[in-house]
Amino acid sequence: MSRRAVNRTLLAVVGLLLLAGGVLVLLGGLDVYRRLGVTPPQHWPFTSPDQPVLSTASRTRWKDEDWFWPVAIAVPALVVIGGLWWLFSQLRRGGPAGVDLPSPAAPGRPHFALHVRSRAVEDAIETETVALPEVDRVTVRVTGAARRPEVHTVLRLTPGADTAALVDAYRTGPVEHARHSLGLTTLPAELRLRVARPRKNRTKTPRVR
Repeated sequence: MSRRAVNRTLLAVVGLLLLAGGVLVLLGGLDVYRRLGVTPPQHWPFTSPDQPVLSTASRTRWKDEDWFWPVAIAVPALVVIGGLWWLFSQLRRGGPAGVDLPSPAAPGRPHFALHVRSRAVEDAIETETVALPEVDRVTVRVTGAARRPEVHTVLRLTPGADTAALVDAYRTGPVEHARHSLGLTTLPAELRLRVARPRKNRTKTPRVR
């Protein structure tokens, strides 16, 4: 599952939980149950404006148990640590800072490492891809490990584009050229296609992100 999908799922779950809690608090705070003549279940939370978030019985029910305080401290701590981990993971770049090129040492010469920045690889693929016929816009990202990079490309096509021909041109053109230039045996690539909406009285100009 991609980072974007994980983020959307996580935010959706948290949003639903917060929405449900907010609705319960709102119903109880406005005394909606009494006004509508509705009797909520026996252990239903927040049934009236005078009801506390946690009753005295709920707060003191487990306080004499040996596990209560460790759990009461560990659970909020794990929630905070998990939230900070998620926040910092969003600030990190999704892929490697660069790509390591294979450079075997020649006889009698010291070994040296070659390193190409991911942004340079992305720019090269974008520049070549946007020049393909019927391409309106290109976005390229390099992910994976520095020694095993992967290319993720999103293409926005002009209406009526020949997708089969474009996919073949992308595979044998920008991707193959990047693989050959980097000296890699394989270069996995993912391609997503989108179609631009028709625009009246405007000339489409291919552009790179």
